[in-house]
Amino acid sequence: MDLNNLRPSEGSTKKRKRIGRGAGSGHGKTATKGHKGQKARSGGSIKPGFEGGQMPLQRRLPKRGFTPLCKKEFVLIKLTDLEKFPANSVITLELLKENGLLSKASLPVKILATGEITKPLTISAHKFSATAREKIVAAGGTLQELPF
Repeated sequence: MDLNNLRPSEGSTKKRKRIGRGAGSGHGKTATKGHKGQKARSGGSIKPGFEGGQMPLQRRLPKRGFTPLCKKEFVLIKLTDLEKFPANSVITLELLKENGLLSKASLPVKILATGEITKPLTISAHKFSATAREKIVAAGGTLQELPF
């Protein structure tokens, strides 16, 4: 067997439908579009979501919610996640990324007060919740706010 005598198996391929090439082609006259109607016309297509004049679904459903354009998104880290680090360690963004706590490295980091912290830690983050700030300082830790 050579490359020059390779053929598709029998019945696996069909001839291309040559539309509007006269009566002898089998697809002449109306060019497979039927008689009259919107889909038979040039440029006659139905837009996505059009329901024949019935009020479309996307207009029947009530509008809900609002997404502000200038919303600030943060990667949220809980105090319970920071509890696994040894006492007096300096927690940086690189350390958080190494330990798999940063899901999106491009977003700023915010520390939340969920859970308790018992050891003094030096934590670098872009933002701290007020309660998290109190808990870290009460445990003897320090905060370093990064610009974002």
